[in-house]
Amino acid sequence: VLLVKTSSLGDVIHALPAVTEALARRSDLQLDWLVEEKFRDIPDQHEGVHEVIPVAIRRWRSDWVGAWPEVKALIKRLRSAHYDRVIDSQGLLKSAFMTSFATGETHGYDRASIRESVACHFYDKKHLVDKNQHAIFRQKKLLAASLGYRPNELIDCGLAVSASKNKTIMLLHGTTWASKEWPESAWTALANRIRQDGFDVVAPAGNKQERERAIRILGGRAGLLDQLSLGDLMSEMRRCAGAVAVDTGLGHLAPALGVPVIGLFGSTSPGLTGILGPESESIASTH
Repeated sequence: VLLVKTSSLGDVIHALPAVTEALARRSDLQLDWLVEEKFRDIPDQHEGVHEVIPVAIRRWRSDWVGAWPEVKALIKRLRSAHYDRVIDSQGLLKSAFMTSFATGETHGYDRASIRESVACHFYDKKHLVDKNQHAIFRQKKLLAASLGYRPNELIDCGLAVSASKNKTIMLLHGTTWASKEWPESAWTALANRIRQDGFDVVAPAGNKQERERAIRILGGRAGLLDQLSLGDLMSEMRRCAGAVAVDTGLGHLAPALGVPVIGLFGSTSPGLTGILGPESESIASTH
């Protein structure tokens, strides 16, 4: 089976429980995963994934002519392998287009279930999956329908491993939309409260703005995790006793790694794409 789930970070994480379940239910299953190169550390760390095939659409967009040798190599790679099933769980025109390059019976959402209806034309088999449920369960039901079994309600991302925990709480303050941010003063107050309770605080930063904010939240103390690779950040997170996150992809990573997390939702609702998993709780604004 080839799974096409390329981005974004949260979407890729939402596909993990479906993969874990599929591998458990089908003992004969060998699963490859097509994913954006910057997120490949996620499927790479799932022991059941056979091969991770990276794509770089976000990078290629800036120079399609220069990127053509890479694109051509990807198409050749996909066409050279024969898959029994090619499952597009992204549901976008771009992912459906990539699905068409692979050799095998193609599966995806039907017109009533999909995000971009034109993508349906690329699938041999189309499946009805209710939109009014969390993305994790949509993924599970699509793979179950494509592979012929009944899904359950368990959430196992397949990334949680035994790791020694330290008394550290990770504050995931960065997000793509300003409307999703939590007030910096609230983060600072929370960091101080965490230290009063005997824990250390760490805060990752992926760009200059996040770095400056993290330094202020930390009050100039140690704990800045500056521009770590996704794999290195996962290693740091695994050792944490817990995390607090706004609506950001990294917030979904915490429960996937077995780290207790509180998700803070302001302008967005946690209903369909909120942080979900063991030892996770979402707090949504009522204003």
